[in-house]
Amino acid sequence: MKKRPEELRSHRWFGVKDLRSFGHRSRTAQMGYDRGDYAGKPVIAIINTWSDINHCHTHFRQRAEEVKRGVWQAGGFPLECRRWRSPRPCRSPPR
Repeated sequence: MKKRPEELRSHRWFGVKDLRSFGHRSRTAQMGYDRGDYAGKPVIAIINTWSDINHCHTHFRQRAEEVKRGVWQAGGFPLECRRWRSPRPCRSPPR
């Protein structure tokens, strides 16, 4: 069953006429997106742990791009969020 745009959680971020939604729309425009890119579409967050310093996660950069492409193709609006945690080589030894 397909939801109407007003039923999506992302509608609270982008569709409502209030100051908070204005901020979300404004920052999205600053990132280079047009209103037609996200209006009435589900916003899908892609959490990515990729970093240059963590060699175990090097393939996640490409994987996130592939997932974003799939979200676009399915009619959604993908937003990638970095999930950074300090890898073992960057931490000081336990005390």
